Amino acid sequence: MNEYALIAKALHWIYRLAPGLYALRHYRRGDLRYDLVAGLSVVSVAVPVGIAYAELAGFPPASGLYASMMAMLAYAMFGSSRQLIAGPDAATCAMLATALSPLAVIGSPEYLSWSIALTFLVGLMCLGASRLRLGVLADFLSKPILIGFLNGIALSIVLGQLGKLLGFPVLSTGIVDRFVEIADKLAQTHLPTLGMGVLAFALLFAMRHRLPRLPAALLVMVLLGALVALFDLDRQGVAVIGAVPAGLPNLAVPQISREAIQTLFSAAAGIALVSFSSAMLTARSFATKNGYEIDPDRDFAALGAANIASSMLGGFAISGADSRTAVNDAMGGRTQMVSVIAAIGIALALILLTEPMRYVPIAALGAVLVYTGIFLFDLRSLRALWALDRNEFWLAQVVLIGVVVSGMIQAILLAVAISLVRFLQLTARPAVDVLGEVKGLAGLHATTHHESVRTREGITMLRFNAPLVFFNAPYFRQRMMAIAEEGGEGLRWIVLDLLPVSRIDVTGFYAIKEVSEALAKRGIMLKFAGRTTELSSYLAGRGVNFGPVRESTYPTLRAALKAFRQASSNTSQQADTGLPNDPSNPS
Repeated sequence: MNEYALIAKALHWIYRLAPGLYALRHYRRGDLRYDLVAGLSVVSVAVPVGIAYAELAGFPPASGLYASMMAMLAYAMFGSSRQLIAGPDAATCAMLATALSPLAVIGSPEYLSWSIALTFLVGLMCLGASRLRLGVLADFLSKPILIGFLNGIALSIVLGQLGKLLGFPVLSTGIVDRFVEIADKLAQTHLPTLGMGVLAFALLFAMRHRLPRLPAALLVMVLLGALVALFDLDRQGVAVIGAVPAGLPNLAVPQISREAIQTLFSAAAGIALVSFSSAMLTARSFATKNGYEIDPDRDFAALGAANIASSMLGGFAISGADSRTAVNDAMGGRTQMVSVIAAIGIALALILLTEPMRYVPIAALGAVLVYTGIFLFDLRSLRALWALDRNEFWLAQVVLIGVVVSGMIQAILLAVAISLVRFLQLTARPAVDVLGEVKGLAGLHATTHHESVRTREGITMLRFNAPLVFFNAPYFRQRMMAIAEEGGEGLRWIVLDLLPVSRIDVTGFYAIKEVSEALAKRGIMLKFAGRTTELSSYLAGRGVNFGPVRESTYPTLRAALKAFRQASSNTSQQADTGLPNDPSNPS
């Protein structure tokens, strides 16, 4: 093998481990201006939000910036979403603080040490889950659930920032509780802070219509920060970000002891699950909006790498950041380069801009996030769901209400539970269609879909639209016997289309056997169409001799219908000649 082949093989493995490198190597220059604007806009939100979440988790302000920077770089290298921005997240920060507060005093060196160990352990669990291909959990999240969750995020973002716009603290966590608290505190509104928020809104909307390609969020932060510095508005009660330590952190390898693993294992598993579920809901929502697919297993690994990288710089557990992802999407970000640009921007901010950063008003940050939440609410998709399927529309509303009433973490569990229930409902109680012919249309069609379907007397053709397995076998028996009863005394054949039946387990096989025997006692023959070779091979390979399957199979429903007509014709001729009838044997 020559040196070029070795280099090619090495690159193949590198790109397989870090697919983001391949995307960056083949980066299109035409995307740079969009990604640059989006990256700068993300920086303008990620810096103050990272500081705020660091305080929520009990860390120094700079730790939130370290976590943001490393999470963005790691996800850009290993993740599959073009829009998702990884970083500190309210849910994971709250869970981290809850898990660690019984172990050490918040803010103490012991607390920081435990947190770094917990974050590293979360990363290892995410990598292990990726190796086990547990990203399949994301496949249970349907489009209505994604729409409902995304709209719930939008409402959560808006209500979560109103206190910053009005100039008083909001201590409640749930959306309903926040709304009630805000209503009670309206008399405490700080007018200078409200004025800064209104000015920020006006600038954001004006730039959206007049200067859509500029990083509006960043410019608003800069302009309002300059106003605070020039007129000493912070001394008049306008809340600002405040001082941030300058410089980059030192790299360190976290020390994980057996005690730490035993103590933090369950907390790490919970944070890993919530981190992945939250990130996938956000990533899937924006991937659907922008017309591409993501790889959940790769993203599980990307979140693992991001958490490990965060821990090595003294950061804390991260997830997919919905507000920063929404800013990225709203500002036209196209690729993972947005995360790289944002990470570089945060690093430069830590080195160069910590002094002017202290003047940025919290109200400006709140205005940017509320503005983002307004445009994140997907009313168009709700209208489409209403037109297509009212049940799916109400499913989206249930998920939205779940976010509003119970919060993000519980809403994630609700979304997963609803998905599992819907999956079981669709497979345990699938549609069983009676098929017939429609004049002017080729093929066979369900009677529930066409009013003019013609069925033939003496034969009923059925389609069971699911695998036939243990949890729907009783339903299969019930529906088959009910259809036989509806067919009346003239029914002689029931033909089951096996094409939609992608799998038959042992319980399903015995259900077919029991139905066949029960129908035979009524003088009705159970026949099969499609997948007949697979079914016969399955039985023969296990030494099972089930005569009705072997003797009553046809390649297609049309072939079965033709055989029935021939059998009926032969029966009529035998009746005329006095020969015995045997409609099950057309030959």
